[in-house]
Formats: sequence, structure tokens, C-alpha cells
Amino acid sequence: MRVPTVTAIEIQQKAIQMLQADADKILKLIEVQMKSFTMPQCPLYEEVLDTQMFGLSREIDFAVRLKLIQEDTGKRILQELERKLNELDELHQKNEDIAN
Repeated sequence: MRVPTVTAIEIQQKAIQMLQADADKILKLIEVQMKSFTMPQCPLYEEVLDTQMFGLSREIDFAVRLKLIQEDTGKRILQELERKLNELDELHQKNEDIAN
């Protein structure tokens, strides 16, 4: 039986998919917190966000050090997540302003 070989490109693509999936999970977690009316200024909200972002940045750093992804790819994943989180925060703030 022949064992399928995995190319470096396939490994890199898988690493990027896994990191992006983790970034998506963080975004969903924060969305759930906001829908539960947890205020972005709440220490618990900030703690969860900081912890999750730190964990993702460590995962990305690890993947870069193993040369599974390029450093700029890792930065792009983090920047995209930060952009989405900022948009979510702005939307939440607008909804809060409308409610008050």
C-alpha cells in the first residue's frame, strides 16, 4: 500500500486554515459575549479578549518559527481579526447609542 505524501504547500495551507479557524472562533466568542450584553469595558470581556488574542499570537509565532507560514501571513491573520473585532465593537456601540 502506498502512503500518500504531503507537500510543504499542503502543510502550509493546513496551518493557515487552522490559524484562521482559531481566529474565527475568537470572533464568534466575542460576538456571543456582546449579544449577552457584556460591555466591552467589562474586565471579564477584556480578559477573555486579551487571553484569546495572546493565545492566537503565540500559535502564529510557533507556526512562523517552524516555517509553516510566513510572518506576514501571521500578521495578516491577526490584523484581519482585529479589524473584525473593531467593526463588531463599533456596531455594538451604535446599538448602545440607539438604545439609550
